[in-house]
Amino acid sequence: MSKIIKIKKGLNIPMVGEAEKILNTTPRSSTYSVCPPDFHSLVPKMLIKEGEKVKAGSPLFFDKYNEKIIFTSPVSGVFSDLVRGEKRRIMKIVIEADNSDDYVNFGMANPADLSREEIINKLLHSGLWPAIRQRPYSIVANPDDKPKSIYISAFDTAPLGPDMDFILNGQENEFQTGLTALGKLTDGRVRLGVHSEKTLNDGFSNAKGVEIYRFSGPHPSGNVGIQIHHIDPINKGDIVWYVGVQHVIAIGRLFEKGIYDASKIIALAGSEVLNPRYYRVINGAKISDITGTNLRNEEDLNLRVISGDVLSGTKLSENDYLRFYDNIISVIPEGDKPEILGWIMPNFDKFSVSRSFPAFLMPWKKFRLNTNIRSGERPFVVTGLYEKVLPMDIMPMQLLKSIMINDIDMMEKLGIYEVSPEDFALCEYVCPSKIDIQDTIREGLDSIRHEFA
Repeated sequence: MSKIIKIKKGLNIPMVGEAEKILNTTPRSSTYSVCPPDFHSLVPKMLIKEGEKVKAGSPLFFDKYNEKIIFTSPVSGVFSDLVRGEKRRIMKIVIEADNSDDYVNFGMANPADLSREEIINKLLHSGLWPAIRQRPYSIVANPDDKPKSIYISAFDTAPLGPDMDFILNGQENEFQTGLTALGKLTDGRVRLGVHSEKTLNDGFSNAKGVEIYRFSGPHPSGNVGIQIHHIDPINKGDIVWYVGVQHVIAIGRLFEKGIYDASKIIALAGSEVLNPRYYRVINGAKISDITGTNLRNEEDLNLRVISGDVLSGTKLSENDYLRFYDNIISVIPEGDKPEILGWIMPNFDKFSVSRSFPAFLMPWKKFRLNTNIRSGERPFVVTGLYEKVLPMDIMPMQLLKSIMINDIDMMEKLGIYEVSPEDFALCEYVCPSKIDIQDTIREGLDSIRHEFA
């Protein structure tokens, strides 16, 4: 019998534009990209030169600080462009794709018959190792470490988040193979977090070789960090790994087919999407090839296209590319239009955590929300709001202040090892001081990591 954990703190933001459970396949993009900024703290060192031919699974670059970790091409084609940003930082490696993919053959194998070292080597050479991340720090895992346990969250509670049950349909065998492979990487447990009421797919509820935990409650109950906190909190010196559902499937395909198949299913959602639904794409696809003509095209309407969810995703243009870890593209209004009397004007179409607007009388209502934060940064004062939406046994306000003054000892005492920027996304949403809390958490994690590097 799986354990049930009830999450009481949090907030579900009711937004218009949830993806309908219809699966389409997008036309093949002419170009694909691997973006080093997706992998925090990575310093890429190129392995190929512009104009070279690559296959799906061919090495593109490696991590300067850990040469074992290789990043490979999601498609076959020609390495056509290297896009640099400030201080010549590599931002994108662009591949001009062939009409169909030619794969590097890494060999089929049953992970149950392989050793831990053999599985790690296959993941490293295929380019699938970056799918495995670690806590603390939320960075690509170090293959030389041995984690206390491995976590997978099988549901997404973020606004407009994709339905993982729908995504898993037809891929249950690959998912189970991926779980078997991951089970060889730890002497501890592989722990799968599922929703206590909404998880219906047998691939999750009957998964073998894992410890299943059932969660109920509002967002962020689907965040893997929240699940880790309630199952086995991270202490100083602990290392745990975590993997997304679709990357578990990709790992399973690697062993069953012997190739790096970078295809996945994403949701195209949001109030500004004409027909929100699911699409089968290849990781690194161009955003404009996914959205196509499926967005509102009004003359005075500016859109915010986000790779990821609206709380913690990355703002992109339609000429950018889908990010490595994201399972959704969210499209909402930019919120750059002036409002008469601003937030003071009573309105049934405005959502408020504090019940400032009468819309709270209609709990069934969903809202067309935009990016307007309705003011600038204000003094950082104690309100008690963070504690209402963060289901962790820590003091968020005090942790943030310790990060701001770079007090390493206090950060450790207040739980810095347990947190990740995405866990504080709701705190940023409800923050009356309008502070970039997720960036602050990332700065704290970087500070403490460099302190003990």
